[in-house]
Amino acid sequence: MAEPKHGNVLLTGAAGGLGRAIARGVVATGRRVILVDRNAASLKEFAAELGDKAHPILLDTTDHPKVDHILDDLPEPFREVDILVNNAGHDIGGRTRFDQGSTDDWTDIIRTNLIGTMRMTHAVLPAMVKRNHGHIVNISSINAVRIVPDMAACSTSKAGVRMFTETIRGELAETAIRVTEILPGLARTGIIATRYRGDEEKTRAYFEQFKLALEPEDVARVILFALDQPPHVQIAEIMVLPVNRY
Repeated sequence: MAEPKHGNVLLTGAAGGLGRAIARGVVATGRRVILVDRNAASLKEFAAELGDKAHPILLDTTDHPKVDHILDDLPEPFREVDILVNNAGHDIGGRTRFDQGSTDDWTDIIRTNLIGTMRMTHAVLPAMVKRNHGHIVNISSINAVRIVPDMAACSTSKAGVRMFTETIRGELAETAIRVTEILPGLARTGIIATRYRGDEEKTRAYFEQFKLALEPEDVARVILFALDQPPHVQIAEIMVLPVNRY
């Protein structure tokens, strides 16, 4: 049996499908997890499942003042964040041609996916730099590197996450802090259902057209692989796709 890991993981988008898979994975290794999500009912229920290994924080990552001070009110066992996983994101109103979509939808996608990632990283990173220890994992997307029509806002946000990740990796190159980008392809997470605002028929049809999709646990295993490398090894990026995609 592997030795248990130690340390605290701050995970955004923690109560969704991918967030839950990531949280269960890190708790299974022995780590504690700070669960950040904006869905109060789902967050409360999931935190109860994980017990004393989890500390829930009800927070929308677009609430900038609260994000900036997220570390201030953490209880002592969770105060030192060793790993940040920026997983929160959505595509509400997406799969719409840019000129036909809502500018409010586009703006909120960018604010959540890109600005939320940057603000959360800025809130956590100074303490990591001071300790010269930490790991930042940003969940990007295949859309960060490949154009997909009708996904202008989401793809732009994920391309921004990619460039942000690469830039801070360069800035931190003389430290012991590791920076990883995960680029998943299509996965069976809640992002598709929320994109269509809960329309189950549209969600089902979307997945059916591609035949195969990743499960949240598939992406979580990749993240754990990056986390569990020796301290001198930095997994810069991993693209993970269903086997019928290229």
